[in-house]
Amino acid sequence: MRIVAWNCNGGLHSKFAALLALKPDIAIIAECADPEKLADKCELPAFSAPPIWTGRDRNKGLGVFFFGAASGWCDASAANGVPANLRWAIPVRVESPRRFNLLAMWALNKKWRKTLPADLRLALDHFGAFLSGGEAVLAGDLNNNATWDKGAGWVNNHADADRDLARLGLVSAWHAQTGEQLGEESVPTIFWQTRQKDGQTYHIDFIYMPRVWADRRFNVTIGDYESWIAPGTGTNGKSLSDHAPLVLEVDSG
Repeated sequence: MRIVAWNCNGGLHSKFAALLALKPDIAIIAECADPEKLADKCELPAFSAPPIWTGRDRNKGLGVFFFGAASGWCDASAANGVPANLRWAIPVRVESPRRFNLLAMWALNKKWRKTLPADLRLALDHFGAFLSGGEAVLAGDLNNNATWDKGAGWVNNHADADRDLARLGLVSAWHAQTGEQLGEESVPTIFWQTRQKDGQTYHIDFIYMPRVWADRRFNVTIGDYESWIAPGTGTNGKSLSDHAPLVLEVDSG
């Protein structure tokens, strides 16, 4: 099973071939148009379950796509109960190829306040039971990294969220594979405005998986700059995105 988390930076209709080349079974895509608008601009593949999308602007939201229709590979449906103050979150019940709960996230976190919870903190507070009720995955653009943590008392510190996810039985797939510490990641997932060498590169996209998945064969990769970020990788000399995709492959059994 392959799970992809990618902020496509808009224009997904012109980037679907790049997404399909990753051979995802489930793709969590931030900053994409809703599926109906996508279908007006490109030929979409056959999905194994209907895509699920949320957003205030039909041109820019959060989508979850399910592939493998020919083999019936992935069966999933939306779960209920997203609070109004949580802007871009999609709870999904995946039934096959294995059963688990998925919480897709695009956390904007625009207004940092010491005691004002942002999107990820709101999600953990609201969806704790959903993420702890059996195997669960949280994936997407979390727009945060422990290197920005501000010390005790700041409610949106990423290290605190990571510890809370660990208490729910989830671990960051990238960190489980590499052994790297939070805030010391060797590979970024975003190159701010496609920059490569001026220090504005960060690891802010995550796939948190059940701790028990780390006991089976799994592999995590991050797309490289030359294939995803560099000018000319997209159309009209532009880049595909300023984010690289994060890909988790794990045995389905």
